[in-house]
Amino acid sequence: MAYEFSVSGRIAKPVSEVFEAVADPKQLSGYFTTGGAVGRLESGATVTWDFADFPGAFPVRVERVVKDKEIVLHWDAASDGGPTYQTTTTMSFEALDDGRTLVRISEAGWHENAASLKASFGNCEGWTGMLCALKAYTEHGINLRAGFYK
Repeated sequence: MAYEFSVSGRIAKPVSEVFEAVADPKQLSGYFTTGGAVGRLESGATVTWDFADFPGAFPVRVERVVKDKEIVLHWDAASDGGPTYQTTTTMSFEALDDGRTLVRISEAGWHENAASLKASFGNCEGWTGMLCALKAYTEHGINLRAGFYK
């Protein structure tokens, strides 16, 4: 079985605002992609994300976007010494009865070896940080990642 993980968190904003904060490259660059994001997350698009802690723009292939519900992405896994392969990241957005939004992020498809296990833990940490930064940004206008890595 290939490695996979899932993280989640609740954001005290309506689902449409939370979804837009992820789909819109300007907003995403304001709290997550510290080196910038280019391109809106739309079905069939390939966008780029750049991070201060991993310099160099990463291509991100967007498989599917269902407004206010789901975003499915593919990007290259960290090298495990074998051929390049991609993992699948699924972000789901659920409107809660109290007006908050539950965001779940799952990443799957990692190879079963030590290098991929290590890389998957790193991405799990990254997605957890993204959720924390998303919460601070959408609820309070704070960029938690500013200056965090450099």
